[in-house]
Amino acid sequence: MNIFRYFEERVQAALEALVGEGALPADLDFTRVAVEPPRDPSHGDLSTNAAMVLAKPAGAKPRDLAELIAARLATEEAVTEVSVAGPGFINLRLDPSFWRSRIPDILRAGAAYGAGDLGAGQAVNVEYVSANPTGPMHVGHVRGAVFGDALANLLEKVGYRVCREYYINDAGGQIEVLARSAFLRYREALGHEIGAIPEGLYPGDYLKPVGQSLAATYDKDLIEKDEAEALAIVREAAVEAMMELIRGDLAVLGITHEVFFSELSLHRSGAVEKTLERLENKGLIYIGTLEPPKGEVPDDWEARPQTLFRSTEFGDDTDRALKKSDGSWTYFAPDIAYHLDKFERGYRTLIDVWGADHSGYIKRMKAAIAGVTGGEAEFDVKVCQMVRLFRNGEPVRMSKRAGDFVTLRDVVDEVGKDVVRFMMLTRKNDAPLDFDFAKVMEQSRDNPVFYVQYAHARIHSVLRNAAEAGGYDLSDATLATANLSRLADEAELSLVRLMATFPRQVEQAALAHEPHRIAFYLDDLAAAFHALWNKGKDDSSLRFIQQEDRDGTLARLALIRATAHVIAAGLGILGVEPIEEMR
Repeated sequence: MNIFRYFEERVQAALEALVGEGALPADLDFTRVAVEPPRDPSHGDLSTNAAMVLAKPAGAKPRDLAELIAARLATEEAVTEVSVAGPGFINLRLDPSFWRSRIPDILRAGAAYGAGDLGAGQAVNVEYVSANPTGPMHVGHVRGAVFGDALANLLEKVGYRVCREYYINDAGGQIEVLARSAFLRYREALGHEIGAIPEGLYPGDYLKPVGQSLAATYDKDLIEKDEAEALAIVREAAVEAMMELIRGDLAVLGITHEVFFSELSLHRSGAVEKTLERLENKGLIYIGTLEPPKGEVPDDWEARPQTLFRSTEFGDDTDRALKKSDGSWTYFAPDIAYHLDKFERGYRTLIDVWGADHSGYIKRMKAAIAGVTGGEAEFDVKVCQMVRLFRNGEPVRMSKRAGDFVTLRDVVDEVGKDVVRFMMLTRKNDAPLDFDFAKVMEQSRDNPVFYVQYAHARIHSVLRNAAEAGGYDLSDATLATANLSRLADEAELSLVRLMATFPRQVEQAALAHEPHRIAFYLDDLAAAFHALWNKGKDDSSLRFIQQEDRDGTLARLALIRATAHVIAAGLGILGVEPIEEMR
């Protein structure tokens, strides 16, 4: 149960009753009425803005309307106290039995707890990673990969139909560099002396297997071919090999994509030209001359007529070029075609996860998507700031095999998939993140992944002890029938109240496209559990297992079993496996 949704329905029922009595006009719009946690927990358990948002259209004073609504809500069985605060907020306090009855809900739902129907099956496209296929994944890609995957999990949790997509940038200049770099390794595999890798080519050892494979397949044939023909063969083989490498790198993080979309396919199919024709028919393309860029003007800048998109009509700072001086497309043109392709595949909500170096590209893409879809597509870009690697406070040295960067596998091999995934979500995506190899492995309160996993493992340790010592039936069905009235201490009730907010936390995180909120919530939940554990050390009546009190023991086992389910549900969204035993 989402208790906030439930009480929104109860508030709406109260309002409809007042309409029926003639105390409120019949044409009121209730869509802005919300039930939320009060800003100050001492004011109660829930708060509604109903009187605040309805007073003006109802022609009433907010506090007067609040008193009418409060009188109605006071009759609700679960409500023990209603108060009107400030200019008209209505605060509710709920009976402890209402909170305790959430435990069976959680036990019945298990790891599915928190799932909802907010998305109603709506199709959402989440494009993330989309690293250039020129080498292995490096640490700069990790954060966006984890963020995008967790966001996809989060949206699925609340009922969206999510497509995880990867855009393969296989048509740009970097692919030409890749082809020449792989051709050099091909020659090396044939026994040619290649010397130092020339400036501008990719130096990493990861291209050696590509060269060896080409040599095994073609022997010396490629050397004897025309360069353009040879490079075309090498280019295709190298991109395929790099994508295989990238898929493997993502797999160690537990990430898979349903769709890998090739930029080259847009060019070969004529989709770019068709997209630009569509924009031209809308009157959104013209030949014009741009003003010089603000600030220091590049030496090679010249005013010249260009094919431009009317980006300023959709909120951008300037119109944007679609063609380069040599007549080829800018990156912007195929990007528009690509997002139109998503739209034409039925996605009305498009979410892109980008690196911080692409921040300046957001306005033009939002403008282009608004123009090419007629404003029908909702487009959100989530920017992930860089991750800085440290070891005991010192910057981590780069990987020689990779060329000049730390690979994703370097990080995962050292600390494990789950640690990497959790830690990448311990900061909001647009805030910088420091990752210290030593600190993320510490078993301390300062390490959030340990702290949350330790709570889950501690619970399972208690459950194992209970099964061994007392012969308790610890099935969820049996624990759901426990005498939960035995849970009366404030620390116990606080833990239940926090668990009961989880469905709302999930829903709010999904609406904001912010999966880090789940990591923050899990840290709070773990803290509440550990606080109860520590309180039991000082007060023996709060210990989870008490042989002389089977009813009390079953109630507390139900409580912590429910806590483990919520932790597991939250970790599932993050893509992290819950641990049942610390090693």
